[in-house]
Amino acid sequence: MSERRIWVLDTETKGTGAEMVPLEKVLRKPSAEPRRRIPGPRRRAPAPPPEPAPRRPRRFRAIDVVTREVLADDADAQTMLEALGRVRSSVDVSLYVWEPDPGEWRLLSLAEQREAWRRRRS
Repeated sequence: MSERRIWVLDTETKGTGAEMVPLEKVLRKPSAEPRRRIPGPRRRAPAPPPEPAPRRPRRFRAIDVVTREVLADDADAQTMLEALGRVRSSVDVSLYVWEPDPGEWRLLSLAEQREAWRRRRS
């Protein structure tokens, strides 16, 4: 009598289906040489974010509240502080700063106006 064999379903065949093969044929013996791994595509490092544009110097406008006379228009901080030196009281002027993003003049907050008044040049 011949030796019995164990048969298994080999699903690794290419094509239309699997086939029954002896177990010995399916079992793989470890090879002496390790399998070479094929590297995949390299991933690129993310692009660095663009540097922000340099901030432009602030521009100011000072307007007399009573006469609506423009004391400083589109002036730098130094010129605006010099114009404040010619004013009697901080409540006599309205101070504005140019905001380039919305493209409009913004009235300074009370704290900002106090700070400008504190730094004014007599």
